[in-house]
Amino acid sequence: MSEGHAHPHPHPHPHSHPHSHDHGPGETAAVVDMDVHDEALSPGELSRRQMFRRAGLLGAGLTAAGVLGAPGPAAATSTGRDDREPKDGFLWLAGDHHIHTQYSSDAMYRVVDQVRHANAYGLDWMVVTDHGSVTHAKIGVEKVNPDIVAARQAVRDTLVFQGLEWNIPAAEHGTVFVAPGRGEVETLKEFENSFDGSVKGATASTPQNEALAIAGLDFLAQAVKRRRVPDALFLANHPARKGIDSPHEIRAWRDAAPGIAVGMEGAPGHQAAGIPKPNGPGSGRGYYDNSQSADSFPGYPAESYRTFGGFDWMTATVGGLWDSLLAEGRPWWITANSDSHTVYGDASDRGPDSDFNANGRYEDPIYKGVPNLSNGDFWPGYYSRTHVGATSFAYGAVMDGIRRGRVWVDHGGLISGLVVRARARGNGGDNGVTLGDTLSVRPGTRVEVSIQITLANRPNWAQFIPTLARVDVIQGDVTGPVSDKDVFTTPKTKVVTSYEVGRNTGTVTFTYQVGVVDHPVYVRLRGTDGNRVAPGLLGASVDPHGPAMDVPGDADPWKDLWFYSNPVWIVPRR
Repeated sequence: MSEGHAHPHPHPHPHSHPHSHDHGPGETAAVVDMDVHDEALSPGELSRRQMFRRAGLLGAGLTAAGVLGAPGPAAATSTGRDDREPKDGFLWLAGDHHIHTQYSSDAMYRVVDQVRHANAYGLDWMVVTDHGSVTHAKIGVEKVNPDIVAARQAVRDTLVFQGLEWNIPAAEHGTVFVAPGRGEVETLKEFENSFDGSVKGATASTPQNEALAIAGLDFLAQAVKRRRVPDALFLANHPARKGIDSPHEIRAWRDAAPGIAVGMEGAPGHQAAGIPKPNGPGSGRGYYDNSQSADSFPGYPAESYRTFGGFDWMTATVGGLWDSLLAEGRPWWITANSDSHTVYGDASDRGPDSDFNANGRYEDPIYKGVPNLSNGDFWPGYYSRTHVGATSFAYGAVMDGIRRGRVWVDHGGLISGLVVRARARGNGGDNGVTLGDTLSVRPGTRVEVSIQITLANRPNWAQFIPTLARVDVIQGDVTGPVSDKDVFTTPKTKVVTSYEVGRNTGTVTFTYQVGVVDHPVYVRLRGTDGNRVAPGLLGASVDPHGPAMDVPGDADPWKDLWFYSNPVWIVPRR
């Protein structure tokens, strides 16, 4: 380990907002007009909007007349949810960055269908990510944009980002999305036409195609720098599904654009695919039922093509690929989402007389009347959730929270809330740091990590209250950059302690004593309902009770629930 290794924590780049709005006759009109994004307000206007929001005067189905005493446009509709109360100094906003619509060749729903369902199932933000392809590149991005804009108007209290699912040259798929602004359509269209692996015929695992992927990430970074869009992010989707996201590619993405390439799906979508026949598709969770191909990274083991408790092998293996990145000090975050295309049990079908190749979309779906049990997806928010610690209910705040790693994920509503704080022991006046952040301490300082978990407390969408059985604390040493960019294990990460819970209501708190910190470390959390556990792939001494490998054809997602957090870093000062 390098003495005094400096943790390369990412810093947010300046956001600029070139789009303008007509704010009406007065400052307060702009504050209550939810067509005006938070980022477009002055600091004073934003402060006033946040005051109204905290008072319940926004996002509650009220009219502007209720605030101004004069007629005005309708404010945001609301689900009446109570989960936007600040916790730990942040609004923890649930979302999903991987959702498809009728503008994808293998999906069928309208944008507003996905948005309304996401809102009904408790999501605060979402990203529409239709597949990049030759057809989509020609007509898809600009055709879907009016639908996204309309959905933003129809459902005001769910933030709707526009993005696309990038066919990463030489690799798998990835979410690319931008903050709303004048350049969102133009930038995404140019990106897709110039850098999509399918459009450019660059899917093979070659050095030239890997370089094209890097060029695409640089394009996004430059688009932000030159103020074409306020912000942009990239997250790798289902990274181990086909084994074609090699370790050196993941490292290269992060190194090339650390403000853009920030993480990966820790758990894929398509979770309903594991429901056994005849009641479900009878496949693997996430459709992880593959094996090595010519383009796969040859070093990956056979187990990597399966999920573990519904999570990707890269994430689920303690001491595995994700930990090898964290052990280098690379901020590389995990998420979870639906990858919703066609929903399990839904009784609708694609609209008749659809010609996707000619129109770049399917006709609006129709009621078929027969529930389809072969569909492998859930509605956004129904099962998988990515919780982001945001400073406000705003597009830029969500993106900044993701970039900073203030993220935890869960399946099936296993828990309702998570607050994690690393702090110097005995320093009652210091609240410490939260997920994704770095606690800097004097050498020899004793450090502790406080954990507060709000349990499920109410039924999930499968109509049972999940019970949290156990919480695992995972700790690893930060040993610095590796010479072999294809390494995917690290020897100094393991489960260091576990807490038994066995409850599903109320709140539980734990304090993990890290002890004296004389070298950089990180701490992350994992929790389970305890229904399916097994020793980890690197042995029981590393992970005695980890997620069991899912069995294709017999992997009911509701019977095996987990949550994961991103890490907190602890670094001694030199």
